[in-house]
Amino acid sequence: EGFMNSEFKHVLVTGGAGYVGSVLVPKMIRDGYKVTVFDLYLYGKNVLNEVQGNPNLKEVVGDIRDEAALDKALAGVDAVIHLACISNDPSFELNPDLGKSINFDAFEKLVLLSKKHKVKRFIYASSSSVYGIKEEESVTEDLSLEPLTDYSKYKAMCEEVLLKHAADDFTCFTVRPATVCGYSPRLRLDLTVNILTNHAITNGVIKVFGGKQTRPNIHIQDMADFYLQALQWSHDKIHKKIYNAGYHNYSLDEIADLVKDVVGSKVAIEHVPTDDNRSYRVSSERLKRDLGFSARHSVADAVKDLKAAFEKGLIPNSMQDPTYFNIKMMQKNVLK
Repeated sequence: EGFMNSEFKHVLVTGGAGYVGSVLVPKMIRDGYKVTVFDLYLYGKNVLNEVQGNPNLKEVVGDIRDEAALDKALAGVDAVIHLACISNDPSFELNPDLGKSINFDAFEKLVLLSKKHKVKRFIYASSSSVYGIKEEESVTEDLSLEPLTDYSKYKAMCEEVLLKHAADDFTCFTVRPATVCGYSPRLRLDLTVNILTNHAITNGVIKVFGGKQTRPNIHIQDMADFYLQALQWSHDKIHKKIYNAGYHNYSLDEIADLVKDVVGSKVAIEHVPTDDNRSYRVSSERLKRDLGFSARHSVADAVKDLKAAFEKGLIPNSMQDPTYFNIKMMQKNVLK
């Protein structure tokens, strides 16, 4: 296997069976990493089936609030990529105490256990929602954090916790991703681009709530490639650093037009008034300038990938199946 000069042979990925994790982990296995996935597997046991049974893959069904299980899983691990959380505001708001216990309380324990096991690098997935709504055209990492929701507030607080524990032999790196889009074996259809594509393909109608609001996006393949790169960059380049990762700030109207272009001219676009006029943008210029990382896939590519997956029958029952919608899974009380 071509070990890409990475000193981190064994990586623990929390949430490795999630939306981004199930795209990232097979890439890591193909690159020759030994990977331990630590995940509740709420969305099915088969999301990693393209690499299941690989000797370099270890799957642990576990809850990140379970310190004993984490302690065991961290033995011999060189780097941690922390993706696990209750993601998105509605899911968080359904049970704020649960959200806090997973997204915040468990975080410091994970960081301290990682240090105990001599983990050398900790990569944390924060969120670009930590900025709140900014008037500035270019939302850079220098702007103040004004999170509007508990979900984003705890994401921001974890960033501080991680910096507090950073050390010369414990590289700490935070990314603030935009909204991820595109196909994954553990698919989410509750994210802007994916929602509009699902509606266009399944119903022939895209409902746009508002339309002028902007959203930053990043293709899931680029997101996964970012984490692979984060295992490559030198300590000096990334230690205690925080970067936005989002390309293509598009208005909802622009996303709807993109979807229509890919799916077909028969698709109707309907506008529905909304009270939610939150506009988010992020700039990823610094990531490009400092680390040379930029997106290789577009939002249109994400729509094309989803369309191909629909055509192959990989997305059955896309309007009803609760596994595509985090909030519906939470409502089923799958998590105590």
